[in-house]
Amino acid sequence: MKYETLEIQRQNDITTITLNRPELHNAMNEKLMKELTSCFKKLNKDNSTRIIVLTGKGKSFSAGADLNWMKSMANYSREENIQDSKLLSDLYETIYNSPKPIIGYINGHAFGGGIGLIAVCDITIAPPDKKFAFSEVKLGIIPSVISTYIIKRIGISNMRRLFITGEKFSSQYAKKIGLIDYVVPEEEIYDEIKKNIEKLKTSGPNAIIEIKKIVEKYQKMDIEEYKEHTVKKISELRVSKEGQEGIKAFLEKRKTKWSD
Repeated sequence: MKYETLEIQRQNDITTITLNRPELHNAMNEKLMKELTSCFKKLNKDNSTRIIVLTGKGKSFSAGADLNWMKSMANYSREENIQDSKLLSDLYETIYNSPKPIIGYINGHAFGGGIGLIAVCDITIAPPDKKFAFSEVKLGIIPSVISTYIIKRIGISNMRRLFITGEKFSSQYAKKIGLIDYVVPEEEIYDEIKKNIEKLKTSGPNAIIEIKKIVEKYQKMDIEEYKEHTVKKISELRVSKEGQEGIKAFLEKRKTKWSD
Protein backbone atom coordinates (compact mmCIF):
# COMPACT_ATOMS: atom_id res chain seq x y z
CA MET A 1 0.00 0.00 0.00
CA LYS A 2 1.17 3.52 -0.83
CA TYR A 3 1.27 6.01 2.06
CA GLU A 4 1.41 9.80 1.87
CA THR A 5 2.96 10.35 5.31
CA LEU A 6 5.12 7.24 5.70
CA GLU A 7 7.98 5.50 3.93
CA ILE A 8 8.13 1.71 4.24
CA GLN A 9 11.31 -0.29 3.62
CA ARG A 10 11.73 -4.05 3.88
CA GLN A 11 14.97 -5.93 4.25
CA ASN A 12 14.35 -9.65 4.62
CA ASP A 13 12.15 -9.95 7.74
CA ILE A 14 12.86 -6.42 9.04
CA THR A 15 10.37 -3.66 8.17
CA THR A 16 11.32 -0.02 8.75
CA ILE A 17 8.58 2.61 9.04
CA THR A 18 9.76 6.19 8.56
CA LEU A 19 7.55 9.16 9.45
CA ASN A 20 7.69 11.27 6.29
CA ARG A 21 6.62 14.86 6.97
CA PRO A 22 10.12 16.33 7.45
CA GLU A 23 9.07 19.85 6.42
CA LEU A 24 6.69 19.82 9.43
CA HIS A 25 9.05 17.93 11.76
CA ASN A 26 6.92 14.81 11.34
CA ALA A 27 4.07 16.41 13.26
CA MET A 28 1.03 14.17 13.53
CA ASN A 29 -2.21 15.07 11.83
CA GLU A 30 -5.27 12.94 11.14
CA LYS A 31 -3.75 11.51 7.94
CA LEU A 32 -0.50 10.42 9.59
CA MET A 33 -2.29 8.88 12.57
CA LYS A 34 -4.64 6.88 10.37
CA GLU A 35 -1.85 5.72 8.06
CA LEU A 36 0.49 4.75 10.90
CA THR A 37 -2.27 2.84 12.70
CA SER A 38 -3.25 1.05 9.49
CA CYS A 39 0.39 0.21 8.71
CA PHE A 40 1.00 -1.30 12.15
CA LYS A 41 -2.25 -3.29 12.05
CA LYS A 42 -1.14 -4.83 8.75
CA LEU A 43 2.38 -5.58 9.97
CA ASN A 44 1.08 -7.04 13.23
CA LYS A 45 -0.56 -9.80 11.13
CA ASP A 46 2.27 -10.10 8.59
CA ASN A 47 4.16 -13.36 9.18
CA SER A 48 6.96 -12.23 6.87
CA THR A 49 7.83 -9.35 9.23
CA ARG A 50 9.69 -10.37 12.37
CA ILE A 51 10.97 -7.01 13.69
CA ILE A 52 9.75 -3.44 13.12
CA VAL A 53 11.95 -0.33 13.23
CA LEU A 54 10.19 3.03 13.69
CA THR A 55 12.02 6.26 12.87
CA GLY A 56 11.56 9.74 11.36
CA LYS A 57 12.84 11.57 8.29
CA GLY A 58 14.74 14.83 8.65
CA LYS A 59 15.92 16.67 11.75
CA SER A 60 13.07 15.60 14.02
CA PHE A 61 11.62 12.29 15.11
CA SER A 62 8.22 13.89 15.73
CA ALA A 63 7.14 17.31 16.97
CA GLY A 64 3.91 15.80 18.29
CA ALA A 65 0.52 17.10 17.17
CA ASP A 66 0.33 19.28 14.06
CA LEU A 67 -0.72 22.69 15.44
CA ASN A 68 -2.54 23.65 12.23
CA TRP A 69 -4.59 20.48 12.56
CA MET A 70 -5.23 21.21 16.24
CA LYS A 71 -6.30 24.76 15.38
CA SER A 72 -8.91 23.45 12.96
CA MET A 73 -10.31 21.27 15.74
CA ALA A 74 -11.36 24.38 17.68
CA ASN A 75 -14.53 24.41 15.58
CA TYR A 76 -15.24 20.72 16.20
CA SER A 77 -18.06 19.63 18.48
CA ARG A 78 -17.25 17.86 21.74
CA GLU A 79 -18.14 14.53 20.12
CA GLU A 80 -15.88 15.22 17.12
CA ASN A 81 -13.00 16.13 19.45
CA ILE A 82 -13.51 12.89 21.36
CA GLN A 83 -13.42 10.89 18.11
CA ASP A 84 -10.17 12.59 17.10
CA SER A 85 -8.65 11.82 20.50
CA LYS A 86 -9.64 8.19 20.02
CA LEU A 87 -7.64 8.15 16.77
CA LEU A 88 -4.53 8.97 18.79
CA SER A 89 -5.40 6.47 21.51
CA ASP A 90 -5.94 3.73 18.90
CA LEU A 91 -2.57 4.54 17.33
CA TYR A 92 -0.62 4.14 20.58
CA GLU A 93 -2.58 1.05 21.61
CA THR A 94 -1.96 -0.61 18.22
CA ILE A 95 1.80 -0.05 18.46
CA TYR A 96 2.06 -0.92 22.17
CA ASN A 97 0.15 -4.19 21.71
CA SER A 98 2.02 -5.26 18.58
CA PRO A 99 3.17 -8.90 18.79
CA LYS A 100 6.35 -7.84 16.95
CA PRO A 101 9.33 -6.36 18.80
CA ILE A 102 9.61 -2.67 17.90
CA ILE A 103 12.90 -0.76 17.83
CA GLY A 104 12.54 3.01 17.94
CA TYR A 105 15.40 4.81 16.22
CA ILE A 106 14.86 8.30 17.61
CA ASN A 107 16.70 10.18 14.90
CA GLY A 108 15.91 13.69 16.14
CA HIS A 109 14.00 15.88 18.56
CA ALA A 110 10.65 14.73 19.94
CA PHE A 111 7.93 16.69 21.68
CA GLY A 112 4.50 15.97 23.13
CA GLY A 113 2.74 13.17 21.28
CA GLY A 114 6.00 12.32 19.52
CA ILE A 115 7.33 11.12 22.87
CA GLY A 116 4.24 8.92 23.09
CA LEU A 117 5.53 7.11 19.99
CA ILE A 118 8.84 6.56 21.77
CA ALA A 119 7.14 5.19 24.88
CA VAL A 120 5.27 2.46 22.99
CA CYS A 121 8.45 1.03 21.43
CA ASP A 122 10.17 -1.96 23.08
CA ILE A 123 13.74 -0.76 22.51
CA THR A 124 14.69 2.90 21.99
CA ILE A 125 17.95 4.22 20.57
CA ALA A 126 18.95 7.87 20.11
CA PRO A 127 22.02 9.99 19.32
CA PRO A 128 23.28 12.33 22.07
CA ASP A 129 21.96 15.85 22.63
CA LYS A 130 18.55 15.46 21.00
CA LYS A 131 15.85 17.49 22.74
CA PHE A 132 12.63 16.25 24.30
CA ALA A 133 9.75 18.01 26.08
CA PHE A 134 6.15 17.47 27.08
CA SER A 135 5.31 20.90 25.73
CA GLU A 136 1.50 20.64 25.92
CA VAL A 137 1.32 22.59 29.19
CA LYS A 138 2.82 25.63 27.42
CA LEU A 139 -0.22 25.60 25.11
CA GLY A 140 -2.67 25.38 27.99
CA ILE A 141 -3.44 21.70 27.30
CA ILE A 142 -2.20 18.41 28.78
CA PRO A 143 -0.37 15.29 27.53
CA SER A 144 -3.43 13.22 28.35
CA VAL A 145 -3.61 10.26 25.96
CA ILE A 146 0.13 9.54 26.07
CA SER A 147 0.21 9.48 29.90
CA THR A 148 -0.87 5.81 29.98
CA TYR A 149 2.34 4.83 28.19
CA ILE A 150 4.70 7.48 29.54
CA ILE A 151 4.09 6.40 33.15
CA LYS A 152 5.14 2.85 32.24
CA ARG A 153 8.41 4.18 30.87
CA ILE A 154 9.49 6.89 33.32
CA GLY A 155 7.34 6.50 36.47
CA ILE A 156 4.96 8.82 38.29
CA SER A 157 7.35 11.37 39.81
CA ASN A 158 9.31 11.99 36.58
CA MET A 159 6.09 12.17 34.58
CA ARG A 160 4.38 14.65 36.91
CA ARG A 161 7.39 16.98 37.08
CA LEU A 162 8.11 16.96 33.34
CA PHE A 163 4.42 17.32 32.48
CA ILE A 164 3.90 20.42 34.64
CA THR A 165 7.17 22.18 33.78
CA GLY A 166 7.21 21.38 30.06
CA GLU A 167 10.98 21.70 30.34
CA LYS A 168 13.34 20.50 27.62
CA PHE A 169 15.67 17.62 28.41
CA SER A 170 18.44 15.83 26.52
CA SER A 171 18.90 12.30 25.20
CA GLN A 172 21.25 11.62 28.09
CA TYR A 173 18.62 12.64 30.64
CA ALA A 174 15.97 10.67 28.72
CA LYS A 175 18.18 7.60 29.19
CA LYS A 176 18.58 8.32 32.90
CA ILE A 177 14.81 8.27 33.45
CA GLY A 178 14.19 5.25 31.21
CA LEU A 179 12.62 6.85 28.14
CA ILE A 180 15.64 6.04 25.94
CA ASP A 181 17.48 2.72 26.33
CA TYR A 182 20.67 3.43 24.40
CA VAL A 183 22.37 6.75 23.62
CA VAL A 184 25.13 6.28 21.04
CA PRO A 185 27.01 8.58 18.62
CA GLU A 186 25.37 9.17 15.23
CA GLU A 187 28.01 7.13 13.42
CA GLU A 188 27.30 4.09 15.66
CA ILE A 189 23.49 4.17 15.46
CA TYR A 190 23.07 1.58 12.72
CA ASP A 191 25.54 -0.77 14.44
CA GLU A 192 23.48 -0.45 17.62
CA ILE A 193 20.24 -1.17 15.75
CA LYS A 194 21.87 -4.18 14.09
CA LYS A 195 23.16 -5.41 17.46
CA ASN A 196 19.65 -5.28 18.92
CA ILE A 197 18.16 -7.00 15.88
CA GLU A 198 20.68 -9.81 16.33
CA LYS A 199 19.72 -10.12 20.02
CA LEU A 200 16.05 -10.34 19.11
CA LYS A 201 16.67 -12.95 16.43
CA THR A 202 18.15 -15.33 19.00
CA SER A 203 14.90 -15.10 21.00
CA GLY A 204 11.96 -17.37 20.25
CA PRO A 205 9.43 -15.44 18.10
CA ASN A 206 6.44 -16.90 19.96
CA ALA A 207 8.17 -16.40 23.32
CA ILE A 208 8.53 -12.68 22.52
CA ILE A 209 4.79 -12.46 21.80
CA GLU A 210 3.96 -14.22 25.08
CA ILE A 211 6.38 -12.04 27.07
CA LYS A 212 4.75 -8.86 25.76
CA LYS A 213 1.34 -10.27 26.68
CA ILE A 214 2.36 -11.37 30.17
CA VAL A 215 3.94 -8.00 31.02
CA GLU A 216 0.70 -6.27 30.06
CA LYS A 217 -1.42 -8.76 32.03
CA TYR A 218 0.64 -8.05 35.16
CA GLN A 219 -0.63 -4.48 35.03
CA LYS A 220 -4.27 -5.54 34.70
CA MET A 221 -4.73 -8.69 36.83
CA ASP A 222 -4.78 -8.97 40.60
CA ILE A 223 -1.72 -10.77 41.95
CA GLU A 224 -3.35 -14.15 42.67
CA GLU A 225 -4.97 -14.29 39.23
CA TYR A 226 -1.63 -13.33 37.68
CA LYS A 227 0.24 -16.09 39.56
CA GLU A 228 -2.25 -18.68 38.33
CA HIS A 229 -1.92 -17.35 34.77
CA THR A 230 1.90 -17.59 34.84
CA VAL A 231 1.80 -21.22 36.05
CA LYS A 232 -0.51 -22.20 33.19
CA LYS A 233 1.47 -20.21 30.62
CA ILE A 234 4.89 -21.70 31.41
CA SER A 235 3.35 -25.19 31.39
CA GLU A 236 1.97 -24.55 27.90
CA LEU A 237 5.21 -23.11 26.53
CA ARG A 238 7.46 -25.88 27.88
CA VAL A 239 5.66 -28.44 25.74
CA SER A 240 5.16 -26.17 22.73
CA LYS A 241 7.06 -26.78 19.48
CA GLU A 242 9.16 -23.65 19.99
CA GLY A 243 9.83 -24.43 23.67
CA GLN A 244 10.95 -27.97 22.90
CA GLU A 245 13.23 -26.75 20.09
CA GLY A 246 14.82 -24.21 22.44
CA ILE A 247 15.48 -26.78 25.16
CA LYS A 248 16.86 -29.35 22.69
CA ALA A 249 19.14 -26.77 21.05
CA PHE A 250 20.53 -25.78 24.46
CA LEU A 251 21.20 -29.39 25.46
CA GLU A 252 22.71 -30.21 22.07
CA LYS A 253 24.82 -27.02 22.16
CA ARG A 254 23.58 -25.75 18.81
CA LYS A 255 21.71 -22.73 17.46
CA THR A 256 17.95 -22.77 17.50
CA LYS A 257 16.15 -23.01 14.16
CA TRP A 258 14.79 -19.48 14.52
CA SER A 259 18.32 -18.07 14.90
CA ASP A 260 19.39 -19.20 11.42
